[in-house]
Amino acid sequence: MKPAAGSVADATGNWVDTVAPAWSRPYLRLSRLDRPIGSWLLLIPCWWSAALAAVAAHANAPSLWQLALFFIGAFAMRGAGCTWNDIVDRELDASVERTASRPIPSGQVSVTQAAAFLVLQALVGLAVLLCFNRYTIVLGIASLAIVAVYPFMKRITYWPQIVLGLAFSWGALMGWAAAFARLDLPALLLYAGSISWVIGYDTIYAHQDREDDALIGIKSTALLFGPRTKPMLALFYGVAVILLGAAGYTAGAGVVFALGLVAFAAHLAWQITRLDIADPDNCLAVFKSDRDAGLILFAGLLLDAALPHLG
Repeated sequence: MKPAAGSVADATGNWVDTVAPAWSRPYLRLSRLDRPIGSWLLLIPCWWSAALAAVAAHANAPSLWQLALFFIGAFAMRGAGCTWNDIVDRELDASVERTASRPIPSGQVSVTQAAAFLVLQALVGLAVLLCFNRYTIVLGIASLAIVAVYPFMKRITYWPQIVLGLAFSWGALMGWAAAFARLDLPALLLYAGSISWVIGYDTIYAHQDREDDALIGIKSTALLFGPRTKPMLALFYGVAVILLGAAGYTAGAGVVFALGLVAFAAHLAWQITRLDIADPDNCLAVFKSDRDAGLILFAGLLLDAALPHLG
């Protein structure tokens, strides 16, 4: 079914299309607030890291203030990153059926307007970042280099998902740095595990566009893996579980975290079983379920921190 005028092909019928003022809709679509799953996936490693730091510090919970800051920052910076991606990819997006209706290629906003909106979102992210310690501020700024180069990677390598993993997993370092003003082995293991997780779920996402991507010369792990996608997902998800488990172990997490990790692993196994790479709707649904996987692990970390302090 063709989307309504001004809407985005894979995000119709949401609150942006039905409730938001008409003038704001192209900007909300640029920031992907009509499709917040990406913001959640950027946020979750931040929350993992903050909860892991609470476990290591023998605190009963991570700072609620910091969790709120990460929430705001993740949505602002994901929006800025998507706006940058749409500016860089505007000609490619016009060649792909699913993305041709995005605000820039469809003419809803100009490149100049999009750039101004990018700056505004980045300033919100900067305001959030300045609420943390100096080490965390510098660490957060360092992530911008990865964000800047990511849109170009799909033009030169079949592994752009690695670069996305480096960017989307950066929060796995931030929560720990916010708590301790340094990085230690648990945070680095958490970061590595999150990267492997991102490679897996973004491969699923990329299968939606693999035919169009092949025609216009865009590369991805979906095209690289092809019919071997499920065993490769098992590999990357398996590595993610091992590394995330190692992060918890080195931080002093206990049985409750281990149970959360098992539930996380079971969810990923269910994804692989359910996935049908020939069905774009199935790929999108499976990809979106990674938010649930991430929140399951976060819950395990929160309970592991809290339980020793109860009673």
